Amino acid sequence: MIYDKARELSRLLQSSDEYKEFKSARELAMENETTRALINEYHQLQMKVQAAAVTGVKDEPSLERLKKVGEILQFDGNASRYLISEYRLNRILSDVYKILASAVDIDLSALET
Repeated sequence: MIYDKARELSRLLQSSDEYKEFKSARELAMENETTRALINEYHQLQMKVQAAAVTGVKDEPSLERLKKVGEILQFDGNASRYLISEYRLNRILSDVYKILASAVDIDLSALET
């Protein structure tokens, strides 16, 4: 029963406007080799900076590079559209996870930023 509902939710997500926009934006952004490389670097830097923050370490060089790559990507319409749509989709997934976690009394306050 639970897995059936999870599959149903999966289908709903796949048919959502947010996912369709994300998929379309990703395809366009990834067509350009330079844009694809910058987006990959941006994602890697995001994870590196977040991991450092969790351990209480401030990785200033990575943070500066993250800002610089982010600024570059803002000027690329396809990259910007992709990153915005990715954020919106991730926001939905995060909200769904919070709803599920609250149903089974899992405290996610440590994950709040």
